[in-house]
Amino acid sequence: MPQTLEEVYEARVAADRLRYDPEQIAVLHRLEAVREALEAQRAASGGGFLKGLFRKAPADAPTGLYIWGGVGRGKSMLMDLFFDETHVEAKRRVHFHAFMQEIHARLHEIRKTGADDAIAPVAAEVADRVRLLCFDEMQITDITDAMIVGRLFEKLFEAGVAVVTTSNRPPEDLYKDGLNRQLFLPFIDMLNARLEIHHLHSPNDYRQDRLAGGQVYFTPADERARRALATIWDEFAGGPGDPLHLPVKGREVVLPAFRNGVGWASFWDLCGQAHGPADFLAIAGAVRVLILHGIPQLSRSNFNEAKRFVTLVDALYEAKVRLVASAAAMPERLYVEGEGSFEFERTASRLREMQSAEWWA
Repeated sequence: MPQTLEEVYEARVAADRLRYDPEQIAVLHRLEAVREALEAQRAASGGGFLKGLFRKAPADAPTGLYIWGGVGRGKSMLMDLFFDETHVEAKRRVHFHAFMQEIHARLHEIRKTGADDAIAPVAAEVADRVRLLCFDEMQITDITDAMIVGRLFEKLFEAGVAVVTTSNRPPEDLYKDGLNRQLFLPFIDMLNARLEIHHLHSPNDYRQDRLAGGQVYFTPADERARRALATIWDEFAGGPGDPLHLPVKGREVVLPAFRNGVGWASFWDLCGQAHGPADFLAIAGAVRVLILHGIPQLSRSNFNEAKRFVTLVDALYEAKVRLVASAAAMPERLYVEGEGSFEFERTASRLREMQSAEWWA
């Protein structure tokens, strides 16, 4: 007999892979209801799933779930468990921002054909491929996203696509203070009507607890350090990442790997490119933890890269991002000669503070 999500969870607790949390169990009960409805629908259709251009949602279309709460409460872990244990072939798990980037690319292609309404065929393509969409970290910060998500999700819901998403904020706070926000409010109403909203208010921050007081800055930036960073990535991200494309003033900033709010990049990926403050603010707004490897010795020979690194650290510091890094030297010895070395003292101080147990806790 197939195990319930709670039984899978309890087995992991017994194996010391998870810490029991009654708040997480409450979420699992709601996810179990979605899973049962999806699998019953799959069985009724003979293992396939109904396709068609905006078919009407079946009467037994499962209600989706919107899980919100603070960082490190286990939202992504619970959604991973749900996704892995839901036996529906036509399913997809994707970071919300990456999904929206794909949608914009397809809208652009279809608009080039002269179509009056590009959203309907793009939503139809999605609905014909999936019965279940799981989104990591739904957040709306871009006006182009805000202006299309309403009609896009209306079409997906009409087609019977089940949506499970995590977010750090309740629906009412999405796109807060955004431009023309009144045009976005119907989307919030739709989320409240179509999805069950659940606040995961566990008092525990499991990700912070893992490294509070532990080593998060490794020197030198050798193979040993890289292995340590990879271990931390596995702990926090929980699997392989995908590139994250962040739109900034008509350009794109790319994080080479991103998953579950954790970003991975090399020093040269971020500071070796012509990035400015807006780019680093976008990165700081997108990640909760940044793993940055290969910070070199800084001097007049790489002055531009050093200036960008200072700007990056400032952005991460102000956004309270957790930084895990490998570097050629300890913060105070990274930049010891050349123009800008005096000003780097503040950056070194911030790097030290960002290693502290207080910063992580």
